[in-house]
Amino acid sequence: MSDLNDLPRSHDVTDPTTCAWPAQEIAAAEAPVTAGTDRYMRAAAHAVARAALRELRQRAGTAGAAVAPARPVPAPLTSMSPMGAAATPASPLSPATPLGGAGEAAETQTGPGWISGAPVLLLVGGGHNGADTLLAGGLLAHSGCAVCAVLATEHPHPVALEEARSHGVTIHGAGYRSDDATGQDAAEAIAAIDAFLVHGGLVLDGLTGIGATGALRPDAAALIAPLIAAGEPGRRPLRVIAVDLPSGTGVDDGTVSGPVLAADRTVTFTCLKGCQCLPPARHLCGVVEVVPLGLPAPTSRPLARRPVDGALGDYLTRAVGEPGPDDHKYTRGVVGLWAGSESYPGAAVLAASGAVRAGAGMVRLSAPRRVEDLVLAARPEVVPAAGRVQALVLGPGIDPADPARTDEVRAVLTSTLAPSGKDRQCPTRVPTVVDAGALSILPELLYEDLGCTPLHVLTPHAGEAAALLIALEDKETRRWSRERVEAHPGLAAREICRRTDATVLLKGATTLIAAPQRPLVSVDGGPGWMASAGSGDVLAGILGAVLAGAAARWEQGAPDASGPAPVLDTLVDSVAAGVRLHALAGAYAAASPQGAGGAGTGGHPIAALDIAAALGPARLELNWLQAVPHA
Repeated sequence: MSDLNDLPRSHDVTDPTTCAWPAQEIAAAEAPVTAGTDRYMRAAAHAVARAALRELRQRAGTAGAAVAPARPVPAPLTSMSPMGAAATPASPLSPATPLGGAGEAAETQTGPGWISGAPVLLLVGGGHNGADTLLAGGLLAHSGCAVCAVLATEHPHPVALEEARSHGVTIHGAGYRSDDATGQDAAEAIAAIDAFLVHGGLVLDGLTGIGATGALRPDAAALIAPLIAAGEPGRRPLRVIAVDLPSGTGVDDGTVSGPVLAADRTVTFTCLKGCQCLPPARHLCGVVEVVPLGLPAPTSRPLARRPVDGALGDYLTRAVGEPGPDDHKYTRGVVGLWAGSESYPGAAVLAASGAVRAGAGMVRLSAPRRVEDLVLAARPEVVPAAGRVQALVLGPGIDPADPARTDEVRAVLTSTLAPSGKDRQCPTRVPTVVDAGALSILPELLYEDLGCTPLHVLTPHAGEAAALLIALEDKETRRWSRERVEAHPGLAAREICRRTDATVLLKGATTLIAAPQRPLVSVDGGPGWMASAGSGDVLAGILGAVLAGAAARWEQGAPDASGPAPVLDTLVDSVAAGVRLHALAGAYAAASPQGAGGAGTGGHPIAALDIAAALGPARLELNWLQAVPHA
């Protein structure tokens, strides 16, 4: 069993523990192996029970809880790494192994009384996840927990139900009949949940699995309503483990069309699911553990992938590596920055700081004199002169109401676009970040028989994405709005990519990267304190630095420059690394430790320049994660 940020990094592009496939394909791949055996169901139940024991141990604060390993953390910024404690990967128990057997399970079961009487509530549906949950509950009851189950189905898995009962699990609700033929209805189930909430405890959510679609049925929604009302994760008297996925989330697309009980931890099997990569469901999953049960994963192209932080450290090192004795500014990468205007001069300072701090060999700035003066006062190493560049950043702080400045940026952007009809899948031009004000210019150019290539990286937030989609779609069939982008960000990112042929970085708490003929890439975007003016300008500069570094490697004949596909793969990886570097810098600046689920906790307000100042420590963090061996 392993946490998302504690996985082997080799072949992560097709690693099932970092990739998500459609539920239908997952079921089809597993069906020939699982037919006629409950081996894998029992293996899943043991994995869920082990995760539950860890949660109970951590909740009780007993000896043996996970401790963060030592790592280089600069004291002036924070005394704790923003990544939090790192879990140690372990293989799942054999289905035949008792919960109290050797290894981690035995260690957790022999604690000094912390198991006895620990309250555990099972939310049980009629599918395989309901069976996994019942079996896990039986194992926990056998270990001394006080376990009760509320059924949202009249047809629970019969073997799992009787096994849970035989171990002492109390059953409530949904028409279940006890031995004395007494009917138990939903009212009793709600009463059991209310009684559980008096003291709190651990909830296992097994209401639905990957075969479910749409919102929860009313009876299931009624069961979780009082649990949702108890508060948000970290601010409620209970912990929640979702079995395979939080019930009610869109399995493949990450949509949320009804009430969902947010999880502190999700234990999923074989591979990731779309809802664990794509917002808004991604934010309801908590920490995600992928348990390889020995089942096959689909062999088709994944629909999404979430590179682990160690892999992102690899990507960053390849794009902006440690300079050697023969390096100079052009081997490290030169960024051409078109940013700032009379109305928004500070954006150029922020973008330039992001590029410099992220490792660019040089930053060339083109801006009005007032903007130049401000940038040079903050960053005297920036060069306010034209010349050779290896990546462009266009748009931060460009005021659409300033026609002269807009015309300058339009001319530069036009020079990077490919004439219509050319093979845009074979990028040969300078990587170009199209941000903020430049995004509003792009649609008019695309209507002039010009087109982007995948080396154009568009960086909209939800509002800018909606504006782009509205400008690009047919006037008679306009369907997009900011609200729709926020509800369907994966679809929005893919649609912008399809209509422009560009690489699209849709910013948010989880940032999505869409590139032609590639799975969506999902990267956690850092703590909420980063949602402030100027944070995106810093990110634009960071992206310029990593893309300039990648382009410099291509110029030197790096193996990943041998064709369009390797170039695009490197570009996507570099962009993902830049996003995560930005996120970790924000976590350091805000002193907000980030767990493996990406959710920051605590911290304090920050300004955008604080993010740029923390890029060095964030780089050390990714270097550390890259160097740590992952078993």
